[in-house]
Amino acid sequence: MVSKPRLALGMLVLAALAAGLLALLISLDVGAFWAKTLPLVFLAGGAAFAQSLGLFNKAPKD
Repeated sequence: MVSKPRLALGMLVLAALAAGLLALLISLDVGAFWAKTLPLVFLAGGAAFAQSLGLFNKAPKD
């Protein structure tokens, strides 16, 4: 089962990091394609990685 608070906090952290990445990409004057694509890839990849580690799962109750 997925823990909603953990999921919300994890996605908030990933969104903040993606916003920082977007700001960095804009300051480096990269193309529009990369400025649109890389933060989305970072969000999706980070969420998939966190899910595979089990960070969003609830602890089982005994």
